[in-house]
Amino acid sequence: MVQLVVMGVSGSGKTTVGSHLAEKLGWKSYDGDDYHPPENKKKMAEGIPLNDQDRIPWLCKLHDILMREESSGQNAILACSALKKMYRRILVSGTEAAYSKNDELEKQKETAAGKILFIHLDGPKELIAKRLEKRKGHFMPSELLQSQFDALEPPTAPENFITISLEKSVSEVVSEIVKSLPLK
Repeated sequence: MVQLVVMGVSGSGKTTVGSHLAEKLGWKSYDGDDYHPPENKKKMAEGIPLNDQDRIPWLCKLHDILMREESSGQNAILACSALKKMYRRILVSGTEAAYSKNDELEKQKETAAGKILFIHLDGPKELIAKRLEKRKGHFMPSELLQSQFDALEPPTAPENFITISLEKSVSEVVSEIVKSLPLK
């Protein structure tokens, strides 16, 4: 089974790419924003960036969704910012990843990380800012974009990831992702 997390800053196209990818592959799709508690959405709507304490319970809930799909034999796609390495570890390994510095746990996480492929949608801040200005009805204001870039720790080895330029069309991005999937 393959679990994908389409990640990047707000406005990078995670939800759009994730839903198109799910439609093309016939997989389940989840939008991480749907699982933010009301207090997180309120905080962001007021222009206050979330901190780690705000995000950890939310990420643990998303981890549970991915593991539920894995254990039921389903491929799934999750759109989630996953900005920091710690956040990606939580998506892979759950709550203990947020608080442990244990080297043995690190090795287990690296092994488990192969179960989830992170698709990092990457692009220039100016392009993303233009997209956010056009977006209507979303709780995340464009004023928080800089805080997203400040928090971003792009994935690096040994994380299981690919980086895709969001400067391409959605169909090109989806095709590039499909070509790089470990499908049999």
